[in-house]
Amino acid sequence: MTSTPTTPTAPGTAAAPLGPPPTPPRTPPRRRRLAGFFGRHYYAWAMVAPVVLVLAVLVLYPLARGVFLSLTNATEMNSGGTIGVNEIPATYEFVGLRNYIEVLSGADGTFYPRLLWTLQWTVICVTLHYSLGLGLAVLLNRALRGRTLYRMLLILPWAVPPFVAAFGWRLILNNEGGLLNAVLGMVGVPGVDWLGQPLAAKVSVIMVNVWLGVPFMMVALLGGLQTVPRELYEAAEMDGATPWQRFRAVTLPGLRPVSGTVILLGTIWTFNQFPVIALLTGGGPGGATDILVTEAYYQAFQGIRDYAGAATYGAIIASMLIVFAFFYRRWLARTANEVFG
Repeated sequence: MTSTPTTPTAPGTAAAPLGPPPTPPRTPPRRRRLAGFFGRHYYAWAMVAPVVLVLAVLVLYPLARGVFLSLTNATEMNSGGTIGVNEIPATYEFVGLRNYIEVLSGADGTFYPRLLWTLQWTVICVTLHYSLGLGLAVLLNRALRGRTLYRMLLILPWAVPPFVAAFGWRLILNNEGGLLNAVLGMVGVPGVDWLGQPLAAKVSVIMVNVWLGVPFMMVALLGGLQTVPRELYEAAEMDGATPWQRFRAVTLPGLRPVSGTVILLGTIWTFNQFPVIALLTGGGPGGATDILVTEAYYQAFQGIRDYAGAATYGAIIASMLIVFAFFYRRWLARTANEVFG
């Protein structure tokens, strides 16, 4: 009978048997790990799959197709099609970055004027959206008789589809028989051709877009106000802070996360606000109210359809908004770190 060899040990301690070192646990292959991960979370993947499929069909494929067309010279004349039983093959060619160079160099003659007005339109509308929405939110956050009724009435423009609102405002702003000019005439003020003069048309589309966009800002900021602790206002009031000082030192910092999000969303939505421009003024008069997205639409669906030019505009618009969102979020994070340490 053999005995297991042991290592010398100090007196009074148990002897440790000699033998091969313990084998470390084997790491399963990567494929097996992935299979285990998907197997454990199969229900979540089953719920996500329809959303991923819808996004791929409605967002990713059109986006990829648009980027591809922007690198070609595709128009209505060379895109092919089917006429009866005859199938006409597509004859457009790959041209690389030629469309982007033509647009960004200003050779097309429309990009930079449309870009300037688009930036003006976006800044003015988002500024009015936020300031008016914040004012209404602060007002409705107080104990006010009939507050529920006021909230409902102020949210109504948000519930109206933009195309319905645009047609309704056309009746109000129409030069002949318009309600606004009729009211102005009753008080002795001459009527204005709201949709036929460049400056008046710009004021009109801004007014309608602000009317549509303020309710969203109001609701979002009102929700943010209700998350600011009341103790902060009470402490500031006990320290002798005036209403303006309480607003600046408590309300605005408390709304910082909500404000950053709604301003970003409002900028993206306003930059691409197609229905108000297209249905209220049609981009007129003389293209004075055309923004980049309406210019892309007209290139794609009016006259000889320039699919490549419209796709180029779309890709540039998307790139500008992505870059803006990236730097805007970085700026928000940096300012938050500076304020809150």
